[in-house]
Amino acid sequence: MKTPAAPSRSTIDLRELTPARVGLGRAGASVPTKALLEFTLDHARARDAVHAAFDLPAIIAGLNDLGLAAHAVSSRVRDRTDYLRRPDLGRTLDPMSQHLLSSHAGRASQLAIVVGDGLSARAVHAHAIELVRSLIPRLAAERIEIGHAVVASGARVALGDEIGAILRVRMMVMLIGERPGLSAPDSLGAYLTFAPRSGLTDAERNCVSNIHGSGLGYDEAASKVAWLVREGLARKVTGVALKDESGGGAPRRVITNLSRPDETAT
Repeated sequence: MKTPAAPSRSTIDLRELTPARVGLGRAGASVPTKALLEFTLDHARARDAVHAAFDLPAIIAGLNDLGLAAHAVSSRVRDRTDYLRRPDLGRTLDPMSQHLLSSHAGRASQLAIVVGDGLSARAVHAHAIELVRSLIPRLAAERIEIGHAVVASGARVALGDEIGAILRVRMMVMLIGERPGLSAPDSLGAYLTFAPRSGLTDAERNCVSNIHGSGLGYDEAASKVAWLVREGLARKVTGVALKDESGGGAPRRVITNLSRPDETAT
């Protein structure tokens, strides 16, 4: 049996700067057993995150504790298999949810926050409430009122468009679990849409992405979201026409506009 080749000093230094799989070494024509086992474990964690159950009552309770009376809604998907095979069903509310939101629409408001499970309920459980906690005082400082809070199961990003249209909000912020990666199974994304309505494309949204323990922190993410909300309302636009000019420290990865649909999220 061949002894695995030891990584060089420069490779070790590089691995300290990134969770990416670099400098794994080799054992003959393959990778060392340790690297293979770590890959298998991370792959299993990513799959588990996709199929994890969404604890909707816990998210509602967390929002209620922050002073936001949240409504629970569902898309048209029947189960997780349906969700993965039929992305279109995750973009439309079921009839009962449509009726519920219509009955609570009231007058038009500035902003609604939707928390959806997306492709990683684990990300939502870990980060959504803390992000909202950091976001609330920043919005209050800009005199932006959160008119509605909604928790959506079986949700794709575009489900927020129908929710926002029914509630007659000017701006929609959708917090949703992103596709789990091998180094980050719990990454949360925040999607912002001005004048939400069915049929919009991702080119008309902004996204602050990669919010998790080893990625973008709550305070920085909340500052960017609040800035985009304020400027989106003032300029009456989101998407490719609204660039993030909030300043501050450079995040590890932030997507501030999307020019093509993300089939894994929307």
